[in-house]
Amino acid sequence: MQNNNETVESISRKKHTIEKKPTRSTSYRLPEEILNELQTEAQEKNISENVLVKQILEKHVKWDRIEEVVGMIPVPHGLLKIIGKEMTENQIDDLVEKLYPIIMDSTMFAKGGDDLERTIEMLEDFMRASGLNSDHRVEGQIHHFIIQHGLGMTWSVFIEKLMQKIFASKTSDLELKCQLTDTTVVASIPLGSDFDEHSY
Repeated sequence: MQNNNETVESISRKKHTIEKKPTRSTSYRLPEEILNELQTEAQEKNISENVLVKQILEKHVKWDRIEEVVGMIPVPHGLLKIIGKEMTENQIDDLVEKLYPIIMDSTMFAKGGDDLERTIEMLEDFMRASGLNSDHRVEGQIHHFIIQHGLGMTWSVFIEKLMQKIFASKTSDLELKCQLTDTTVVASIPLGSDFDEHSY
């Protein structure tokens, strides 16, 4: 991606249609201590308690319960930075090969299929749950998937290789190009202007 103003203006954030889903009211009896903590956090985030509770439950449904099923555990960013400094390229390749089937199995379980759309949506769910910054921008036919991790160049290389593996298995006729820094990966691929990972 170039940095001139004309190019930047032609790149737009991918718009996701927010589907209006039916809602219903319910009530739960919770310890007062938990309710007080929820109220405090909602005030700190400047959102309503209802929105906060909805976010918490959505995260559980979309990720936490899946995380338990596949046996994933949270790992501190500091530890990942240390591990990254020690990893060789062969170890990165080995990690990608071992992680790929886990991602596909998790996607099948969580989304009911493992096509490209569901796989990208699953990765987005993972990044959101992990606190990683990510964005999806569209420039004509080109889709730019931007992942900001802040873990060093080794993990940028890992993300690049993982994305290459995923897209090669799903769209072998399309070329994925990546730009890397110590903190960020931009993966670009011509999926077409109508591609939407949430429409399946």
